[in-house]
Amino acid sequence: MGGVTETTMSPARDDNGLSAEAVTSLLARAPVVATYSRSGFVESVHHGLVVATDAEGSVTLVRGEADVPIFPRSSNKPMQTVAMLRAGLKLDGELLTLASASHNGEDFHREGARRILATVGLDESALQNTPDIPGYEPAKQEWLAAGREPSAAAQNCSGKHAAMLVTCVIAGWDLKTYRDPSHPLQQLMAQTLTELTGEAISAIGVDGCGAPVMALSPLGLARGFGTLAAADPESDEGRVADSMRQHPLWLSGTGRDVADLISGVPGLIAKDGAEAVYAVGLPDGRGLAVKIADGSHRARTVVTMAALRAMGLDDPDGVLAKIADEPVLGHGERVGAVEAFDL
Repeated sequence: MGGVTETTMSPARDDNGLSAEAVTSLLARAPVVATYSRSGFVESVHHGLVVATDAEGSVTLVRGEADVPIFPRSSNKPMQTVAMLRAGLKLDGELLTLASASHNGEDFHREGARRILATVGLDESALQNTPDIPGYEPAKQEWLAAGREPSAAAQNCSGKHAAMLVTCVIAGWDLKTYRDPSHPLQQLMAQTLTELTGEAISAIGVDGCGAPVMALSPLGLARGFGTLAAADPESDEGRVADSMRQHPLWLSGTGRDVADLISGVPGLIAKDGAEAVYAVGLPDGRGLAVKIADGSHRARTVVTMAALRAMGLDDPDGVLAKIADEPVLGHGERVGAVEAFDL
């Protein structure tokens, strides 16, 4: 995989010449997609972007500007894992899922990251992601009670970073600079994202874990997830999608809506991202992407589940309704809810 063509990515402008100020304006003009009501009174609203695509990538549902560049954050991970398989990564099962994960930092997540590294003789000291403590509350409390310091393995992106390092060893690429946007691995990831989404990377930034985060539009993100979900199981895309379906707890963790959604809807794949991004792919090739403009996670799941229902997805077991239930409390009792608006 040495012949990776270098991709230039701008930190300030997208491929249509939109400045950061222009993107800000477009996000600020995004329509209201959720309300926060207390005792029958609308107390707050959330603006956002929603786009659904059919198997051919055509738009079937849209709220707001579908082609506004956003950072999908961790929603990009499954497509980045496809790039790593193309470069020779040899993972299967739960460890392949962990390469795409934003995990809770539970014991099995941390041990899984170490298992990935061990496939090429590396250990946790090779990781360059930002040290953190587990996100899962029981694991967090146990960690704090033991007086442990933050660690790279506990941070939610450790599976991806472990897989990136292993890919570099296999491909013969430099390990110390694997987070640099000009590194062959990151260049291949950019090319793969472009192929799967049908659009060029419009900007690049530094994600919370220290790896590059590459900007796409919600439209491109929806198309990419539709492509993954409908891919031949023997293809790299299909292998990633099937690993997510088979091991959803390794993709997120105990009590996470992503795991509940994948487990509850046969054939569906999904990946959340920081700042209220959600991407979903259905096995018939349809895709969905949601971005809440203010980054509020309380609206993210509500709007995503409503959009899936608007796409005609059946919910006989009440999975979507349960995930979408976001109550508003008053004196410890339910007095309202976050609800999707105009979907």
